[in-house]
Amino acid sequence: MQVLVCQHECVRELATRPGRLSPIENFLPLHYDYLQFAYYRVGEYVKALECAKAYLLLHPDDEDVLDNVDYYEGLLDDSSDPASIEAREDLAMFVKRHKLESELIKSAAEGLGFSYTEPNYWIRYGGRHDENRVPSGVNVEGPEVHGLSVGKKSSPKIDRDLREGGPLLYENITFVYNSEQLNGTQRVLLDNVLSEEQCRELHSVASGIMLVGDGYRGKTSPHTPNEKFEGATVLKALKFGYEGRVPLKSARLFYDISEKARKIVESYFMLNSTLYFSYTHMVCRTALSGQQDRRTDLSHPIHADNCLLDPEANECWKEPPAYTFRDYSALLYMNDDFEGGEFIFTEMDAKTVTASIKPKCGRMISFSSGGENPHGVKAVTKGQRCAVALWFTLDPLYRELERIQADEVIAILDQEQQGKHELPINPKDEL
Repeated sequence: MQVLVCQHECVRELATRPGRLSPIENFLPLHYDYLQFAYYRVGEYVKALECAKAYLLLHPDDEDVLDNVDYYEGLLDDSSDPASIEAREDLAMFVKRHKLESELIKSAAEGLGFSYTEPNYWIRYGGRHDENRVPSGVNVEGPEVHGLSVGKKSSPKIDRDLREGGPLLYENITFVYNSEQLNGTQRVLLDNVLSEEQCRELHSVASGIMLVGDGYRGKTSPHTPNEKFEGATVLKALKFGYEGRVPLKSARLFYDISEKARKIVESYFMLNSTLYFSYTHMVCRTALSGQQDRRTDLSHPIHADNCLLDPEANECWKEPPAYTFRDYSALLYMNDDFEGGEFIFTEMDAKTVTASIKPKCGRMISFSSGGENPHGVKAVTKGQRCAVALWFTLDPLYRELERIQADEVIAILDQEQQGKHELPINPKDEL
């Protein structure tokens, strides 16, 4: 069963390039979209038609490609019968096998007594960005043609006008400081995003799911040798909850509060585009006893979240290995029973502190992820400091893969819960 599911998921794993956290949307269909266009450009109209029909196996209602099919058929010479030209055999066989795998998994899941929700493997976000359109039926020679109908697959234009002050969406959330009060750009500090009870529950579940070095490539002290770092993702929490290793209610709280934070950030900064998760990480940093005397280092050195900070040049270089696709960041704190650990903003010189924030239960700091907001964490000198760290992107191509999988787990849990409520009841049993 596990091998079958792994094979079924292979198409999504292949779509996730090294260094990326989420799959390229529309990955497999795009191959045939590009191929039909390439064959068309070199005058191979039969092969172009085969590829266009192959694409339609995955997106049968795509009007642009349907138009292209009609256009290719009109270009064929008299020796070719359009009706005899079918979709490419390789994709036809793959689609057939993929459907059979899905049916087997669903059947096995039903027999083993658990729910299975089929993911959508061909979401139509990605596409070629040809701006020129060749109307079907226009008699134009191949070399002079610049493109085919692809208008509906172009990526949405992102509006990055910097604004803030939108509604906070939830009752009891307290506004503390805005960008001006925090001496910067695109910054906000909020309190009461979590209740005291929720903080205790999250802190409790953290102890049951965290591993040393998790999220830091296995390094127990990635930023300083004087502290121990532990982490866990939202998917790991849900899996542990589903398996009964931690309370499922508490694991789901991690998922729910991160979604709550996303909505707040999207609303407060008045974004015109959907904000997607780039990475979700619960992290605790613990002061190591015997190593705190005369500390001069930081718990987390000054950095920016989507560019490489260069204090000497007063620049922040937006290039790999920086996570250049990140647009907004947020930190949601779970406790305050520790010493040190203040969050700080600095100037580009990484020395001049412009704002210092003391973490406490339910407090959230959010800011844009670029070089305008260099930040770090002062040394934790006693106790353990825990927070939910969130990074967001406006580009759906860089959505967090584990978040997508977590969404699927939540869908399964909701489906199971709904099934329990819909169990038929014999009226005699109610007596």
